Amino acid sequence: MTSSSCGHMTTSQINKSGHVELSVPRGKMSTNMAPTAVLILFVVLLAFPCNSHKIPPHEDVARVARFVANQCDWASMATISTHDPIKGQPFSNAFSVSDGPVGYGSGVPYMYLTLMEISVQDLQVNPQASLSMSLAQTDFCKNESYDPQSPLCAHIIFSGTVVEVNGTEAVTAKKALFGRHPEMADWPSDHNWFFAKMNITQVWVLDYFGGIKTVTPEDYFKATPYKSFHSFLFSG
Repeated sequence: MTSSSCGHMTTSQINKSGHVELSVPRGKMSTNMAPTAVLILFVVLLAFPCNSHKIPPHEDVARVARFVANQCDWASMATISTHDPIKGQPFSNAFSVSDGPVGYGSGVPYMYLTLMEISVQDLQVNPQASLSMSLAQTDFCKNESYDPQSPLCAHIIFSGTVVEVNGTEAVTAKKALFGRHPEMADWPSDHNWFFAKMNITQVWVLDYFGGIKTVTPEDYFKATPYKSFHSFLFSG
């Protein structure tokens, strides 16, 4: 018997088990199906980067934290001031940060520091600090019409200590920072710049109603902020 499929004639027969078997004429698959398959793959590849960089669901708290950390280029760092007349009081300052290229972050917030900076002088006395990042600095909150203070405008706060990094980790930090802040390469060398990171002891996440949530460093670093290509293809 014969049947029609996609405008082409195919042959079919009933096998011994009673199932219908279809056979496609040799050459039809390569000349007609291949361009369609290539087109579908092309469309999927175009869609994947955009969809894979969407903020994770708010239930996936650790993933949201990793997403915000990777999307943000700068953070507000609060130290305990060692300078009069506010000695012993909180002091907040803006710093450029990077955990790596967008889409490929490590989760480690790296910084490029100098002892000439007032907050870094505080860290020399007390390395404990907090580091706050918000998607308000990206297009996300603007496009969604979220006020920066709204819980829906996701932001995170790291608690921990700021330490200098050396050796191979300094190379990693340099790639992460200079890749997203190329101007740093031309900053005055006589400022004795050095690479540093925050050793995270706690992660705080506010990305939805119901109050702030906490994430352990272990869960934070295990999380994957972006969809893999496999999960993109087969997720519901």
